[in-house]
Amino acid sequence: MTQSTTIEESPVRQFKIEEITLDHPWQWIAGGWSDFKQTYALSISYGLIFFVASIALTMLVFSSSFFFLVPPLTAGFFLVAPILSVFFYDTSRKLENGETPSFGQTCETCRKNPFNLSVMGTILLLVLVFWMMIANLVFAIFFSGMAVNLDDLLHNLFLSGNSPVFLLAGLVSGGIIALGVFVITVISVPMLIDRDTSVFKAIEISYQAVLKNPRPMLLWASLIVMSVVAGIVTFYLSFIVSMPVIGYATWHAYRDLVVAGET
Repeated sequence: MTQSTTIEESPVRQFKIEEITLDHPWQWIAGGWSDFKQTYALSISYGLIFFVASIALTMLVFSSSFFFLVPPLTAGFFLVAPILSVFFYDTSRKLENGETPSFGQTCETCRKNPFNLSVMGTILLLVLVFWMMIANLVFAIFFSGMAVNLDDLLHNLFLSGNSPVFLLAGLVSGGIIALGVFVITVISVPMLIDRDTSVFKAIEISYQAVLKNPRPMLLWASLIVMSVVAGIVTFYLSFIVSMPVIGYATWHAYRDLVVAGET
């Protein structure tokens, strides 16, 4: 029998955190793909926004003296992706309710819980800034005094004597930060657009959901990471499809993990 953990939101409302299996993340992907197919033109439009934004951000950084931060910045961009994906969540929400989503309607999503969504966005932006500071510090520690130029960048980062330890330090520090963001956002942002709840209550429920279902949620995190890596390898082209699918799937994750009830 499915077990659940209950978290009280108010004297009259509570949220039950459901126990899920390792099959659920695959079901979420299937649900996300189904939503993508139902809103093909709208989904491609959203995906193109992520694709163009990623290309523009990469070109901007490459044109500056901080081009060596392109890899961590590319990864860090997805620390704020949960708040940027509210359009995906609202699209799946409307499909679930039998509505026909449109670009104009989904753009109004932020009006549903503006204060708490703004707080969440600020938190994620601060995390991104912190991650970039850490990435810069790690680079400075291992390559202090090195003349940074684009021609030697790949050799210095991946083929020099410091490369293995440098890459390990970057992966560990980035992985810890990314895991923290995943824990607090995996279902909290969809919850903020679905219910009139506070950002800190949503974060608490997200944390409890991961704590209750560590293995399925680790699998879900791995699938998200794989989609990000695939995007980077394909020069962001796969984001046109993968970002909407993952976004829609996140809504289905929220719906399976959190059930509201009255006391």
